[in-house]
Amino acid sequence: MRLPIYQVDAFTDTLFAGNPAAVVPLESWLPDAVMQSIAAENNLAETAFILRDGDGWFIRWFTPANEIDLCGHATLASAFVIRTFIDPDSSEIRFRTQVAGDLRVLFADGLYTLDFPTRAPAAIDVHPDLIRALGGPMPEQVLAARDWLVVYKDEATVQALSPDFALLNKVGRMVIVTAPGSNGVDFVSRFFAPMDGIPEDPVTGSAHCTLTPYWAGRLGKTTLEARQLSARGGTLHCRLLGERVHIAGRAVLYLEGVIHV
Repeated sequence: MRLPIYQVDAFTDTLFAGNPAAVVPLESWLPDAVMQSIAAENNLAETAFILRDGDGWFIRWFTPANEIDLCGHATLASAFVIRTFIDPDSSEIRFRTQVAGDLRVLFADGLYTLDFPTRAPAAIDVHPDLIRALGGPMPEQVLAARDWLVVYKDEATVQALSPDFALLNKVGRMVIVTAPGSNGVDFVSRFFAPMDGIPEDPVTGSAHCTLTPYWAGRLGKTTLEARQLSARGGTLHCRLLGERVHIAGRAVLYLEGVIHV
């Protein structure tokens, strides 16, 4: 079997920046074990598999270790592939998912805008290993939605964190660290998910389902500029719309190929 595969750098307009995702369009679903093996072979943060579903698409996301419930950058990459190679006239692409409900990606003026559900965080008791695993000072707040959200006082503290990933893996949840931004950026973040085979994710769209409502409430504004402080880096334009969040960015093609399965 020959399957098309594309690799796209998402949340950037510069090659070798943002977050790389693989996208595999299918004519029918493969066995889960095969899709997981393809994702492990790709060894990227996520591989998205997309399948026609009426006038839209069904999407599933796999890390090198397991299937996940929601992924922003691989959804943006999938919309980029659909517009570039399959349906170049589309300005709105609809995705069905197994868990996260219906998603949309809107395209205008070179930007892909994800229409995702919010995941507002709430205060929690701090896991005893969490702060030690992150390797930084005591944070201002620790909250959680799907992911832990750890809030620090400034951008420099977030940038300087050097986590113990073996210890962080024992915490058992994905972790967002964040702080106020500078130079026109409202907030910055980093994202760690060693239990999913991703020690540090370069740019994490789904994390902004939690970051956007948190910072919108704290800063008193619904339109926010965000920057993820990974080595590759990425820029996200966020807007809170009630129970939904819009997360916009650009994308650039890196690779087009064929998988032999």
